[in-house]
Amino acid sequence: MEVLRVRALTAAAAGRELLRGVDLVVPEAGAPGARTAVVGASGSGKSLTAGAVLGRVPRGVQVAGSVRVGGQEVLGVPASRRARDGRPSAVGQDPSRALHPLVGVGAQVAAPLRALGAGRRAALAEALDLLAAVGLSDPATAAAARPAELSGGQRQRVCLALALARPGPLLVADEPTTALDVVTQAGVVELLRERTGGPGQPGLLFITHDLAVAAQLCERVVVVAHGRVVEEADTAALLADPTSPAGRALVASARRAERALPIGAAGPR
Repeated sequence: MEVLRVRALTAAAAGRELLRGVDLVVPEAGAPGARTAVVGASGSGKSLTAGAVLGRVPRGVQVAGSVRVGGQEVLGVPASRRARDGRPSAVGQDPSRALHPLVGVGAQVAAPLRALGAGRRAALAEALDLLAAVGLSDPATAAAARPAELSGGQRQRVCLALALARPGPLLVADEPTTALDVVTQAGVVELLRERTGGPGQPGLLFITHDLAVAAQLCERVVVVAHGRVVEEADTAALLADPTSPAGRALVASARRAERALPIGAAGPR
């Protein structure tokens, strides 16, 4: 079974074609490719693809095709109107947009748990467990803080805890490491590896312009350019022998990058 299947996805705005027949699949957790990356340069269409999956298409953009999440057709349906199994969790690039600036972190992570029926104390206890699970060394202090009192890396970890508090078949991570330093970036990638793609965990759709980061996390890579898929391969195969101009440019950029972690295909860990 697939947790995500996108077929012939097109998008247009003001007479301009933005996506051109995008196809991609994320299989169920535990299967090869359960962590799949969509990689491309700025303006390639990768974030618009993520928006269609999440039900966050910008106003004025017309979409067509098919997006099935957890077996449900959801294209064009806003996230708030979808059944629970058709709502992917999401982690974005800017945690300040995902977190309410005036509400304590613990209350924000507990809110979706309470919506699922947990009592106040049980939800707060589970929120603390999630904050600890995403690597916050003092979850009680973090829970009592407002987002502005935490570092950027801590806020991104809170966003991951918030996404994990919303059970669903798929987690969409759209450029979640771009604004982070290399060390914090590596920690977030490790958390995503630990918490997605395995049995009983959500599948992962990882959106990034950085193939070096994708290679640390995902078993399969979909390369997009000019609104269409131009290459799709297992990560190791893409790194060894990219076949498209866009794929070759991404591999060359990754090879030039100086990183704390070596570039290599993701595998079981």
